[in-house]
Amino acid sequence: MSKILITGGAGYIGSHTIVELIKKGFDVVSVDNYFNSIPLTYERIEALTGVEIPNYEIDLRNLADLRKIFTDHTDIKGVIHFGALKSVPDSVAHPDFCFDNNNNATNNIGKLCLEFGVKNIIFSSSCSVYGNVEPEDLPVTEATPLKRAESPYAYSKQNGEVMYRFMTDVYDLNVICLRYFNPVGAHPSGELGELPSKRVNNLVPVITQAAAGVRPHFTVFGSDWNTRDGSCIRDYIHVVDIAHAHIKGIELQLEGKTEGKFDIINLGNGDGVSVFEAINAFEKSSGVKAPYEVGPRRAGDVESIYSKPEKAKNVLGWEPQYSIDDMMSSAWKWQLKLEELGLNKTEL
Repeated sequence: MSKILITGGAGYIGSHTIVELIKKGFDVVSVDNYFNSIPLTYERIEALTGVEIPNYEIDLRNLADLRKIFTDHTDIKGVIHFGALKSVPDSVAHPDFCFDNNNNATNNIGKLCLEFGVKNIIFSSSCSVYGNVEPEDLPVTEATPLKRAESPYAYSKQNGEVMYRFMTDVYDLNVICLRYFNPVGAHPSGELGELPSKRVNNLVPVITQAAAGVRPHFTVFGSDWNTRDGSCIRDYIHVVDIAHAHIKGIELQLEGKTEGKFDIINLGNGDGVSVFEAINAFEKSSGVKAPYEVGPRRAGDVESIYSKPEKAKNVLGWEPQYSIDDMMSSAWKWQLKLEELGLNKTEL
């Protein structure tokens, strides 16, 4: 089976994608500099799959170090590029670092794929590229015009897409940009989930931490948005569904069945769920209360965004399999597993 390089393999989506790739029979090589992840993730992957994969502790911005992976593994057939900083608040606070990390890493991956004849890249993009979409333009499709990015993170993803589009115009390179919405949940077994090295600020992990008593409460950022209950609306999607979509994308490329050299595909459930609705879904599925307080709006946040995922179904043959209840129950299983592993702290 083909060998695939995963960047950001110790990260949230990268680790779940590695598990699913191994289940499909792929050989996997991983790279991660552990800026916001920990090596223990690879132990969790091995516990689930029985496979110990090669992994490199390398900063993707270092072209010479990154080249070593390609010289060590000349049979790499594709790259799934997750490696990026994803925190919106951190990107607002440190835009220079966000651009340096995300865009230089993306450029280096493209350079080395060209140098070593690796023709296939799946680029981890984001629905944040759409900016603040007007209510009459929802749900968004791949044809929805991009508005001003609301954060440096979102702009770095816009830049990454443009970079790869121009590369495919002139080089023998195939790129699929997967714009996914809000990945949540954990492996259904409860043995793998989000395991960052820094304090989390994504909604579902802070819900589970508050419910577990790891933190006294969490904050809902604004209750005065122009939505049905005043809280932001997002399109939540299970992390394993996201992993399956990446695999379908790389398979399509390896089989030479893409319609062109560059494509953009949204990944979402197609339903908008508000923050308050997500909290209620967690409490319903777990039977546990999640204490919260309402605070002011957060810089960089978008009011409402959800998708029309028909292209993913038509092009990738992909549809999400997990419900919002599945997402919340699996996230709660992982929170309990963190307690068992002695990792139940707010830094994670």
